Amino acid sequence: MSMYSHKINPLTGSGDVLGAQKGKVTLLVNVASKCGLTPQYTAMQQLQTDLAAKGFSVIGVPCNQFLGQEPGSAEEIVEFCSATYGVSFPLTEKVEVNGEGRHGLFAALTEVADGEGYTGDIRWNFEKFVLDREGNVVARFHPQVAPDAPEVLAAINSALG
Repeated sequence: MSMYSHKINPLTGSGDVLGAQKGKVTLLVNVASKCGLTPQYTAMQQLQTDLAAKGFSVIGVPCNQFLGQEPGSAEEIVEFCSATYGVSFPLTEKVEVNGEGRHGLFAALTEVADGEGYTGDIRWNFEKFVLDREGNVVARFHPQVAPDAPEVLAAINSALG
């Protein structure tokens, strides 16, 4: 099933972040500003810079469910990401990725297995999903796998064709 069928709003403003990605390969990542993995924003932004012209985009999805590591308002998150990491890729509204209040997008994403066969709840901030141009999940990666790890790059490049 295409993830494009799940509407998710931008962090600021209005629209449908996933809908705007139709036809692009996407690295979708649940993010947090106060996590030990937050420096992954650097590699995420580098991928955005390097691959955008090929029809690629990163999407960051803020979530405050893991030890309250994304406590800020939309404006504070935008300011942090821009000032600290130069983020130019889209950020969505802050959502829940697990539990009863889980956003529909993550209800669908958690059904996808990663390379080790894990399905189910998002394990922590910075879990990664590669979507092909039609919005199908082609890969899922553990939060500690770097955005520019060889296996992530292989999945992205394969989807880019």
